[in-house]
Amino acid sequence: MSTLSHFDESGASRMVDVGPKAETHRVARASAVVRMLPATLALIRDKGVAKGDVLEVARLAGIMAAKKTADLIPLCHPLPLTSVKLDFSFPANDLLRIEAAVTVFGRTGVEMEALTAVSVAALTVYDMCKSADRAMTIEAVRLEEKDGGKSGHFVRDPV
Repeated sequence: MSTLSHFDESGASRMVDVGPKAETHRVARASAVVRMLPATLALIRDKGVAKGDVLEVARLAGIMAAKKTADLIPLCHPLPLTSVKLDFSFPANDLLRIEAAVTVFGRTGVEMEALTAVSVAALTVYDMCKSADRAMTIEAVRLEEKDGGKSGHFVRDPV
């Protein structure tokens, strides 16, 4: 395992200097799952939640969160993102799957932006639906794929 780069030799926190790195096209995909009652998922799917279209509000929240990642995670670099996309699927009658794809042309990756996007989108779903289902859970927030930079291409093995 490599040395943790966010600490100097004395153990003090630091922001990694990415200045010497080459700018490359970098992509990251992350996902999260929100588990809920089937009736809650039906409300979301049928746009029956009184607060509005849950998926579109969650999509906007995820995009906004990706753009603000450096404000939320202390040692993340602010990045000029070139694209943030969120998609939703229903793999079971009690599961909403959220996936974010984030891209940048830069010196550091966008894994944290993709993870932040799905996390905040999932929290938004919870917020909008909590009156119908307080027992919802947010699960399996994870990096699915990243590419670009010297560490190369990573793709999570299918489960």
